[in-house]
Amino acid sequence: MYAGFSTSKSKQLVDSALSSRVTRNQLIASNIANIDTPFYKAKDIDFETALIEKRKEVYKLGSNEPKLELARTNDKHFASIDFPSSKIPTIYLRDGHMARNDANTVDLDIETSEMSKNVLMIQALDSASKKHGDIFKSVIDASSKI
Repeated sequence: MYAGFSTSKSKQLVDSALSSRVTRNQLIASNIANIDTPFYKAKDIDFETALIEKRKEVYKLGSNEPKLELARTNDKHFASIDFPSSKIPTIYLRDGHMARNDANTVDLDIETSEMSKNVLMIQALDSASKKHGDIFKSVIDASSKI
């Protein structure tokens, strides 16, 4: 697919969700790899918020949240920026886990559970992406028979 051509809006959402889920899988794997690292804090990604923002962008939905604009009393003032960007997922430190004596917050049970759920979501998104391609393949095959 090249720039400017989109087969469907849902395909854009699936691709974005798949990319975020792969990033989440990498973070979970990093957490597991650092299970014995002193003072390591378990990280996760704010996947759902990023997907909601992408949906608003793809379907051109307006935001119900009022945005407070900065007053610019001088033309030399910098314009406001969207920080952190709401278009990319936010990586955060997971709270609520008991730190061990070495202050590490990685819990192997939680990490393996989260990875299992995440892998299932990746498989579902991959399947949806393949089905989307199959639809276009069947249309092309059918049109060649006309």
